[in-house]
Amino acid sequence: QLVVSGGGLVQAGGSLRLSCAASARTFSSYTMGWFRQAPGKEREFVAAISWRGVRLYYADSVKGRFTISRDNAKNTRYLQMNSLKPEDTAVYYCAADRNNWATRIAAEYDYWGQGTQVTVSS
Repeated sequence: QLVVSGGGLVQAGGSLRLSCAASARTFSSYTMGWFRQAPGKEREFVAAISWRGVRLYYADSVKGRFTISRDNAKNTRYLQMNSLKPEDTAVYYCAADRNNWATRIAAEYDYWGQGTQVTVSS
C-alpha cells in the first residue's frame, strides 16, 4: 500500500513537497514514479527514481523545478515541487514498478497510491 500526502493550495511560484509512504519493505527495491492527472486530461508522467536512487527521470515540463528522492530507511519517497505554475494543478499519484523498468508509462506500474490534489493559483 502506498499513502500519499502533502498536497494543497499554493500560489504560483510557491513550493510543496509530496510524500509517498509504503507499507511494505519490498517497495524499497522497486522503481518509484510520480504521475499527475489534470481534469479532462490523461494521466501523465512526472518523475521516477530507480530503487537505489541513482537514476532519476523527469518530464520536460518539470525538469529543473521538481526533485524526486527516496529514503529507503523510512520507506518513503518524495517529490519536491518548486516554482509551481498554474499548469501544475492536478491530482498527483505515486506508483511502484516492481520490474524496475523505470518506465514513463503509467500502465507499466504495478501499485498506486491514492491521489493528492495540488492546486496552484495564479
